[in-house]
Amino acid sequence: MKKMIFPKALKKGAKIAVISPAGAVDVSQLEKGIEMIKNRGFEPVLGEHLYTRYSNGYNYAGTEQERLKDINWALNDKDISAVWASRGGYGCQHLIQHLKLKNFTENPKWYIGYSDNTVIQSYLLKKGFASIHGQTMKTSSFGVTDESYDLIFDILKGKAPKYALKPHELNKKGNIEGELVGGNLALIYALLGTPYSFDFKDKILFIEDIGENFYALDRMIMSLELAGVFKKIKGLIIGGMTNMGDEKENKSYEESFDEFAYKLISDRISKYKFPAVFGFPNGHIKDNSPLIIGGTVKMQVKDKVKIEF
Repeated sequence: MKKMIFPKALKKGAKIAVISPAGAVDVSQLEKGIEMIKNRGFEPVLGEHLYTRYSNGYNYAGTEQERLKDINWALNDKDISAVWASRGGYGCQHLIQHLKLKNFTENPKWYIGYSDNTVIQSYLLKKGFASIHGQTMKTSSFGVTDESYDLIFDILKGKAPKYALKPHELNKKGNIEGELVGGNLALIYALLGTPYSFDFKDKILFIEDIGENFYALDRMIMSLELAGVFKKIKGLIIGGMTNMGDEKENKSYEESFDEFAYKLISDRISKYKFPAVFGFPNGHIKDNSPLIIGGTVKMQVKDKVKIEF
């Protein structure tokens, strides 16, 4: 089994590349996040096409070639110590067949993002590199707590995360240890059957999502089941499920952890014996605790819940 590679801790003054591998962003949406990088003692370096806009059925941050140029630069430039995605949206799947890691393998760096960036993180994990499933730059202007970013900077500085959670009525008890995989459920689902899908065997799977109809959520969970994922994993962590179903009919639409979405997932996994944690604060929500994709997790699910890297 290939040993997981973790990037070095960042030193003061280290350069952090900010790129847009998927959807387009406006300057105003990144001002707070970029200033935050500076205030933490690091130097933000902006990708050439960070603010480019290309409309082709979706507002991308540039053509596929432009976005690919930026991500390959950021991953391989020897002066860059970390890569932070401006946002998710859609578009990362365009890039993964053409990513280059020649210099990256000699100088691994943290890749930070979530949502559509799950695709990039799955690719890096297949190559043996850990990454940070945490907030993008854009969400800093959307009310995400400062602590959510503080915790990311802690990881960048070399501090392993430890979390204690309140019990949840749907939790399935147990103690396990394993490598963490996953991210946004829609992208995990989209990668199934491709060479870029996560390896689920003996792993702890994390899932989160936003804006899905309940039948679509069920379809994705069913696809994981039909693909044998739930027979392979050692544990499951369920994060944010928000803006689910019909806004006019769902009283929990604005909630971070949608009650019906959770029940649906709970019912689907009830026949499996692995422990499960519901209500982990990570996803398209305002209070986020970053996770390390590829990190070894100790997961203790009793009356109290502990998740430690």
